[in-house]
Amino acid sequence: MTATLAPDDAGIAEAARLLAAGELVAFPTETVYGLGGDARSDRAVARIYQAKGRPSFNPLIVHLPDLKAVEAIAEVGPKARMLAQAFWPGPLTLVLPLRNGAGISPLVTAGLSTVAVRVPAHPLAQRLLRAFGGPLAAPSANPSGRVSPTRAEHVLEGLTGRIAAVLDGGPCAVGLESTIILADPEPVLLRPGGLPVEAAEAALGEPLATGGNAGKPTAPGQLASHYAPEAMVRLDATQARPGEVLVGFGAVKGALSLSAAGDLVEAAARLFDALREADRLAGPRGRIAFAPVPETGLGRAINDRLRRAAAPRT
Repeated sequence: MTATLAPDDAGIAEAARLLAAGELVAFPTETVYGLGGDARSDRAVARIYQAKGRPSFNPLIVHLPDLKAVEAIAEVGPKARMLAQAFWPGPLTLVLPLRNGAGISPLVTAGLSTVAVRVPAHPLAQRLLRAFGGPLAAPSANPSGRVSPTRAEHVLEGLTGRIAAVLDGGPCAVGLESTIILADPEPVLLRPGGLPVEAAEAALGEPLATGGNAGKPTAPGQLASHYAPEAMVRLDATQARPGEVLVGFGAVKGALSLSAAGDLVEAAARLFDALREADRLAGPRGRIAFAPVPETGLGRAINDRLRRAAAPRT
């Protein structure tokens, strides 16, 4: 059975104890719920892959409480430091060179010489990291390729019986995974996410190039078919076709909406809940249509997730 732990001192202490014993514990961040395991333990990391059914070539993000803890396992270049100082704690993941002797399981990096690291802003995540006292590998707490969880009950829907516990911190505020950037020597956007690209570019004073390889990812979240519901997905729809569930945005109305007001922040926070609800409404062998979302700010990340949800299944 998977235990649900309260967001209090006793719940955090039990979560830290389970993690120290090599068990898996899901916990809230400001983006989505993460599936935490000791990043130094091959067995714990292997359990993450097993619980999620995750491809072994897809790296995991390591969560740490602050920049000093990051510097203990990775080399922080000048541009990475600018971004860290501007946006940590927060929904930013940096891909950095792994330090020799860092003690991180090679399963975390999937054989790469770099490590993806993040300092979450959620107060419960911070308390858990400090109580545990080590790095936590924590991809999204859902079966691989499925909709990411923004509530504890979403975690339980997909992972009950596969993990030891979930630390229930209520709904996540951002609702999109973190933005991933390879900062040095030249900044490259590897995945859009909860930190708008424009904000990162403003902090750096230069544009971000785009990169990544969907066949063999260089960072988490780059698989082409990802975040997929059971139903087939069609994008840029202004009305539903027969048998489709239309998810609206702004002036486009549907059976449900990412944001009737056309608010991208609301749409980002609603995205995974809406995917789940539309999938439930569509039913077996169903179809979902999504209204157009502007390709600006958080809309870039929303569209990235929707394109992955609509990609041909592998």
